[in-house]
Amino acid sequence: MTARDGASEPGAPVRRAPMSLEEAAWLYRADEVCPKDLPMTAAEALAAGVDSPALRELAGLPRNADSRDLCDAFEQALAELEIALPEPAPARRHALRRLAVRFAAGEVDLAELASDIWWDMEAGTAAEQAFLELLRTCACCSAYTLGLDEKAWKSQLRLAALALASHSTVGPNC
Repeated sequence: MTARDGASEPGAPVRRAPMSLEEAAWLYRADEVCPKDLPMTAAEALAAGVDSPALRELAGLPRNADSRDLCDAFEQALAELEIALPEPAPARRHALRRLAVRFAAGEVDLAELASDIWWDMEAGTAAEQAFLELLRTCACCSAYTLGLDEKAWKSQLRLAALALASHSTVGPNC
């Protein structure tokens, strides 16, 4: 298949859908957006018809600009567009649900789930708690944690991800 049919060639880079500024704001507050990616987020918003002086400025900054300058420009653009930055705790809950949705859809592999960023998070729902309890701080932990074999752990993790993905939670478009 060719790229014109909507399918990509083997080995071709995967194109992601542009992220809305509201979604970017939530993920930014959850530390899930790298500052160097903010100029592209701004450029995509401009291409989608969203506009403000700070957004144009941010879109013109290089990826290797100072992180604080990128963050300041992003926050200024959000303020100009009257998009509120969420509090960090709800933003992290939104990022956790987004991770569960992406894992359930097969967009995230187990190695990407292994991270210590979730260890201190307070769950707001039983579905969040169930998913959090199955996450590991490193990829090697799955072999001996809870006495489960990897196949059983993956299965339980998928079920917990589906349960969390099916619950509405905090965040944009929820």
